[in-house]
Amino acid sequence: MEYLAGIDIGGTKCSVSLGRAQGGQVELLCREKFPTPGTPREAVERMKDSLGRLLSSAPQNRLSAVGVSCGGPLSSERGLILSPPNLPGWDGIDILTPFEKAFGVPAFLENDANACALAEWLWGAGKGTRNMVFLTFGTGLGAGLILDGHLYRGACDMAGEAGHIRLSQTGPVGFGKAGSFEGFCSGGGIGKMGRALAEERGLEEDKRELFSTAAGIAEAADQGDELALEIFRRTGRMLGLGLSVLVDILNPELIVIGSIFLRQEKRLRTPMEEVLKREALPLSLASCRVVPAGLGEELGDYGALSAALNGLREKKKNRYQEEA
Repeated sequence: MEYLAGIDIGGTKCSVSLGRAQGGQVELLCREKFPTPGTPREAVERMKDSLGRLLSSAPQNRLSAVGVSCGGPLSSERGLILSPPNLPGWDGIDILTPFEKAFGVPAFLENDANACALAEWLWGAGKGTRNMVFLTFGTGLGAGLILDGHLYRGACDMAGEAGHIRLSQTGPVGFGKAGSFEGFCSGGGIGKMGRALAEERGLEEDKRELFSTAAGIAEAADQGDELALEIFRRTGRMLGLGLSVLVDILNPELIVIGSIFLRQEKRLRTPMEEVLKREALPLSLASCRVVPAGLGEELGDYGALSAALNGLREKKKNRYQEEA
């Protein structure tokens, strides 16, 4: 049995959680969420205080490790957060040392998409697979890659930036690129597409505002609005196009998609599958399933806990190899 702490750092919210891992499963014991403080120093102090409270409420729990999940770019090996776009001012921040000094346990840093991929692979929809792709499909679009039974980070922790792939010469801007996978398949991108179409069709300002967010478009779709339904059909088709690239290159047995796909699967799946069948290699597609995330809306917390557990396992493996 191992008690793990998870720190999930987002551009608008942070979450601190405590979990217990045993027998291939994990139990989320407790957590605290709060708006992301204005500076890295304030954020770290708030997160340490929060974790201290969680531990004091369960003094019998002996902590084994801390996992930190954060958007990239970052260096997992050095424990540094390197200027993520959604965290202004977080430039070269050593995020691990403060937790290691405060709690006397090892701490590990992981890209948030990688952390969620680990969580889904260890405890969620991807359990038992060896080749799995996880897509965030939230505010942005990122991928975590489990290849041949291991997390693949790449040469500088930048593997899996699928959102940067250009799917069209024109389209919503995402990841700094018009027509990118993220531009079409993210909350921000769907909102940009909705606003542009609402303006193109001369809709009133209140309708333009509603169509400027993915949540507003989903609300309109729930009421049967045809434009909103068309936006989701377009998103589904572009999702299928992006997935066909991943299927052809990586040949995964499973693709797990979180956030918006989790909530809008019924609207996205049919157009997604139509394009996948047209674009992907038939043999590779026949070996691959596409499913929503199994850990639901708490995936970020489980992701941070998985970063702690995976870090411990990699540390033990490295030690055994050095001794051998």
